[in-house]
Amino acid sequence: MATALNLLFSLMAMPGLKPISKPFTESKPFTFWVEKPKPVCGPIDAVCRPLAAAVCTSDVHTVWEGAVGERHDMILGHECCAEVVSVGELVRDFKPGDRVLVPAITPDWSSLEAQAGFAMHSGGMLAGWKFSNIKNGVFSEFFHVNDADGNLAHLPEGMDITEACMLSDMVPTGFHGAELADVQFGDTVLVVGIGPVGLMAVAGAALRGAARILAVGTRPVCVEAARKYGATDFISYKNGPIDEQVLALTGGKGVDCAIIAGGDVDTFIPVVKILKPGGRIGNVNYLGSGDYVKIPRADWGVGMGHKLINGGLMPGGRLRMEKLAALMTSGRLDVKPLITHVFDGWDKLPQALQLMKDKPQDLIKPVVRL
Repeated sequence: MATALNLLFSLMAMPGLKPISKPFTESKPFTFWVEKPKPVCGPIDAVCRPLAAAVCTSDVHTVWEGAVGERHDMILGHECCAEVVSVGELVRDFKPGDRVLVPAITPDWSSLEAQAGFAMHSGGMLAGWKFSNIKNGVFSEFFHVNDADGNLAHLPEGMDITEACMLSDMVPTGFHGAELADVQFGDTVLVVGIGPVGLMAVAGAALRGAARILAVGTRPVCVEAARKYGATDFISYKNGPIDEQVLALTGGKGVDCAIIAGGDVDTFIPVVKILKPGGRIGNVNYLGSGDYVKIPRADWGVGMGHKLINGGLMPGGRLRMEKLAALMTSGRLDVKPLITHVFDGWDKLPQALQLMKDKPQDLIKPVVRL
């Protein structure tokens, strides 16, 4: 049987491997390499091999925090571009050798949830997020893609493979934040967190016509990138409460909408405070800990302030990939500022994972060419 070399994480002992006894907060990645059988291709599916892969903060949540639950005997990773190795007999639009974009979210498009307009939840809440969530991820010599015609997209001619990786998750998630917040022409928008997702939220808000974008973040490399993407004002956590700074910058008016792309369950408190009645919050931040999201009762209009809080997982699928890729090939979106660290070779994946956990001052996003 063919085998694949995988970067695998586990909280339990693996067959044939010694149990891991180090504490879950150990600074080193809770990961190790193993061999596993090559995935089998179903009639509408594909098996691919990654050309390049990117590490996400969600991978950090998975390895060190647990977040949406423990996983066992599962391969890490959900951001990559790839080459098709094999396809099922019913796949029409892809063949072995094709270079493809791979979305982090790969819905089952015949599901009732997809028919209801929420394909990202096909099979249950968040179940469209399959890689390293409910099945093996992409940090492997070979990985499986369900519904190849519905989920893969052809890699545009000439697109750099490191930049293509940004289309898996960072671009669609950040842009979805702007959609959830329903950014309109002329809006004043707050973006909380300007890591790679927040930077794409800034870009998405600007493309949708925001007149003013207030960005919360302090790392110079991120501030510089946010300015390129359209941020007009910057707020530092170090200079006092976010809500007080926003009100000072807006003459006490607050903002029309906000995109939360960083923080924790307490972040909603200042954001609700500075949201105008009729305003919208779009949350695309992965809340890795805490039992409850905190909403200030009075500032939420005692429940009647028409302040909408909308959180959502990015849409996946082929059409989404093709449209976002078109923004890049047309020159309307440049993702190069996101990519600060590029490595070559499988042995660099653990280093990239550790970088994403440590978040040094010069980091936005690491990518590994394979």
